Amino acid sequence: MESTIGNSPSSRLDNIDQHIINAMRKDGREAFAQIAEQLNVSPGMIRQRYNRLVDLGYLKVVAVTNPLMMGKRTMAMIGIRTDGRKMLEVADKLIKFDEVVYIVVVSGRYDIMVEVFCNDHEDLLKFMTEKLSKVDGVRETESFMHLKIVKEIYF
Repeated sequence: MESTIGNSPSSRLDNIDQHIINAMRKDGREAFAQIAEQLNVSPGMIRQRYNRLVDLGYLKVVAVTNPLMMGKRTMAMIGIRTDGRKMLEVADKLIKFDEVVYIVVVSGRYDIMVEVFCNDHEDLLKFMTEKLSKVDGVRETESFMHLKIVKEIYF
């Protein structure tokens, strides 16, 4: 997925493209024939449009796992302050950690926000003390434990 926000021109998408994207967001396994029937077009057209959307980077279909079912009982957002000149280097180093599932460089109080999934509190503590705190350029962190996921969508 593109890493810079605000630079993807959606003007090249027509109503059929938008419908395909919305259908795949609801169910990434929906048959092209079913989408074609809804739009009164051929399945071949849907397949062609789908492939174009994937090739252009508008669409990527993946399996989404449930972290709780995968044994990840502790989830947290962590705000990270960095040495300013090392902000992007820190982000690149965080990519390598298995616990990290989401990284975003932000403005405001923190330089980077990461979401981590860990097996338990002990695993989170180990991550923070043995991995995160040892990354060159990390000055300060603040963790926010997930208590309840109220809404979760994948745009």
